[in-house]
Formats: sequence, C-alpha cells, structure tokens
Amino acid sequence: MFESLSERIQGVFKRLRGKGALTENDVNEAMREVRVALLEADVNFRVVKDLVARIKERAVGTEVLQSLTPGQQVIKIVNEELVTLMGGLESKITIASKPPTLVMLVGLQGAGKTTHAAKLAHFYKKQGKHPLMVACDIYRPAAVHQLRVLGEQIGVPVFAQEQTKPAVIAAGALREAERNGLDMVIIDTAGRLHINEELMAELGEIKATVGPHEIIIVVDAMIGQDSVNVAEQFHQKLGLTGVILSKLDGDTRGGAALSVKAVTGCPIKFAGVGEKIDALEIFYPERMASRILGMGDVLTLIEKAEQAVDAEKARQLEEKMRNQELDLEDFLDQIGALRKMGSMSSILEMIPGVGKQLKDVTIDENQFNQAEAIIRSMTPAERRTPSIIKDSRKKRIAAGSGTSVQDVGRLLKQYDQSKKMMKQMSDLPGFKTDRVKTKAKKAKKAKKGKKGKG
Repeated sequence: MFESLSERIQGVFKRLRGKGALTENDVNEAMREVRVALLEADVNFRVVKDLVARIKERAVGTEVLQSLTPGQQVIKIVNEELVTLMGGLESKITIASKPPTLVMLVGLQGAGKTTHAAKLAHFYKKQGKHPLMVACDIYRPAAVHQLRVLGEQIGVPVFAQEQTKPAVIAAGALREAERNGLDMVIIDTAGRLHINEELMAELGEIKATVGPHEIIIVVDAMIGQDSVNVAEQFHQKLGLTGVILSKLDGDTRGGAALSVKAVTGCPIKFAGVGEKIDALEIFYPERMASRILGMGDVLTLIEKAEQAVDAEKARQLEEKMRNQELDLEDFLDQIGALRKMGSMSSILEMIPGVGKQLKDVTIDENQFNQAEAIIRSMTPAERRTPSIIKDSRKKRIAAGSGTSVQDVGRLLKQYDQSKKMMKQMSDLPGFKTDRVKTKAKKAKKAKKGKKGKG
C-alpha cells in the first residue's frame, strides 16, 4: 500500500538527509515535490494545501535550519503532521455501557459491506464478544445468503427475515440479541451504485428505529478521492461516526486514507488489508505514517506474530532449538504461522529499512506451498527423523506432492543447513543448550562419585 507515494516522499527526504545544512530554499523545493507527490496520490487538494503550509511553517523555523541534523528534523515534522492529518490516535468502536452495541454499516454497492460485517464480527468475537449479524440488504441477489455463509464460517449467528422492511428487520434483530444475551449487533445495509434519496430514506429509517451507537461507512480505498466524496455525502445525511477503508492493501496511492479524516471529520476505525476473513486491522495513524515514510511498522508486525503464534508452541519450539531437536513437523508449524501473518512481502515491508532494500526482489510465495506439500507427503516417522529418507522414499514423496526428487532433496538440504545453524548458535556464549548443561552436571557427579570410591 502507498507504494508510489512512499517512493516519491522517501526520494525527497533522501536528498534532504544528504545535506549538512538546510536553507529556506531547500525546504521550499522539498515542499514543492511533496505537494506534487500528494496530489498524484489523489489526496484532496485543499488537504494538500493546508498540510504543506503547516509543514513549511514549522520546517523553516530556527530549531530546524540550525539543527545538526536538519534533514531528520524535517522528516520528524512531516511524520507528526501526517499522523495528525489521519486522526492522531486510533479510534475504536465505542462499546455501549448497556449491551448490545449496535453497529450499522453503510456505503455504496460493491464497497465490501457484507464482507466487512463478517470481518468485524470475527474481530470482536476473538475479543470475547458475542455478535449477531443482521441481513438488511434485501435487494442485492444472494446478499442474505452470502452473510449466512460467512456467519457459518466464523460461527456467528445471522438474523434475517423475508419480505420485510429493513427497519423492521433491524428492530427484530435487536430483540433477538437481547433475548439471547448477544452483546453486539452488526447491521449490513443495502447499497446503490450511487447515492440517491431512496437509499438515504431507508438508512434514515433504520437509524431512527434502532438508534445505532456507531454508523460506519465502508469505502473502497482504490477509488481514491471519489471514496472521500462519498463518505462526505453520507456523513451529511446520516452523521457518520467512523470509516472502514476496504482494499487498502491494493491502494498504491493512499489518497483516501490521507484525506477522509480531514474532509469528513470522521476517523478511520479499521482498514481491510486482504480478502481473508481475518484481514482487518485497527487503523493506527502513527503506524501508517511510518509506513509511508519508509520507517516500517514493527508494532503491527509484533501483533501479527502474537496472533499467529501459539504461546505454548513457541515455548516448546524454543526448547527444541536449544536442544537441537527441530524436525520437519516444526518446520510445517512455522510455515502455517507465517501464512497467518500474511504474505512475506507484506511482512518485510513492516521491518524498518528491509522493505525498501528488497523493493525489487520478487518473493515466490509458491515455495511455501511446495515445502508444505512435500512435508505433508511424508510419513510421521520421516518428518520426525528426516535422515531415514533415501532415494526410494524421495521418489514416493515427490510423486505424492507433485514435485520432483530434486525439490525433495533441496528441502532436506535446507533442513540440514538450519540444523547446523542451530548447532552453531548453541555453541555461542549465553546460548548453551539445556541438554549440554544436563550432560555437564551428570559428568561432574560421575567424576565426584569415582573420587569418593577411590
């Protein structure tokens, strides 16, 4: 995400960092390039004008121009202004003091409301909530069926009624939630190809009937400035409380993310970053600004790792590493954990400096598929003791995994190399294995015993 904008802005700052001292002309030139980069990224022109004016006012101050590292100071200012532009602090859904919390999703057809209703339900279910999804889109063919299928996938109930007004369905869902002790109601509403009075009247009726705590618009980040205009119109009619940006992972420009808060006053609460049901992230302005400026996003990476890796398995893996007992079952578990975190390219982008250095490197995600297929074609004994895999076994594994004998051999070689690396690490000071310590203690006791007998 934000690839083109990030490249342009980082190029400007690279030149600034290369200067020992900055003049006002240097700052002016840099701000001209930043302005062009933002406009090309489809950021609202009024937002660009105000943002650049604020940055310039701060950047030509004495504390910057006379600083020992003026380039870094300008980057710091731009980072702070970008964070402010996108809302400052993260904005979460307000949980009602008296359940259930009512969340009404609105937006145009095709923005991803139904999918994000399920993503939102899944997100809060993992946090211990008991959501109910409500099918109020009675016009789009298969919309109700889609919500039911998604509900089955994530284990969340869906409330739907045939041939009834959406406002009546929403009221019935509220009663259903109260009867069954469900503490969150997520209403999926209908959309249109464009905003019209009929749509707004229907949404207004739902709002008047159930009084939602949150009215959140789902907008497609890939349509750029148009998505901001849509959000502004919905806000004027309904009084939005927040925004979900869908398809943010495919938006290389970033105009919607940088404009929507400034134009509508509504904070971005979540970002859809993929098609999978768990591809929903809380929108953190400071982390997004770091990504744009090429500083990485370590906090999000840590959170993804915590969600993907089971704490007990991690402890067992550490113990195996210390005792040099890693087998191919562990290798398979690690592939699964990496998959949960997302693509390798998206993971590398979050590591400061790494994403930029590997920008032109193509990472073949199919290698993980191949490795997984090969390991799954092995018997449990072969996974635990790969040394027993000789030529005849390699042929059987290759045939079972749809790969070649050379591919199987390559994977086993990589496994052997990782084992050697673990052995080298275990010999380092501070990484002595538990097994080595235990053997040393036993040897010491045996020596003492012999002396005693003598």
